[in-house]
Amino acid sequence: MRDRQSGFDPAVVHQLKATAGSDITVGGANLAAQAMRAGLVDECQLFVWPTAVGGGKPGLPTGVRADFALLDERRFQNGVVHLRYRPLGH
Repeated sequence: MRDRQSGFDPAVVHQLKATAGSDITVGGANLAAQAMRAGLVDECQLFVWPTAVGGGKPGLPTGVRADFALLDERRFQNGVVHLRYRPLGH
């Protein structure tokens, strides 16, 4: 199934995952949402900064519900936290 607006084709991404010699990174809320809907996300990594800035595009996809299990966390001296999750069911 191909998304006519964005050109996202889950079958192409699935093939890319099957033949890639290393990890594939997806960036951006819109692309991430499409990959999550298609069940193509194996891991989600987030960096959380101790700063709040209002407005702008959301960092996580809207309209998508995904439950995750925490794999790892790392805290940095500047207050940034790196979180690694895997989707439940993977």
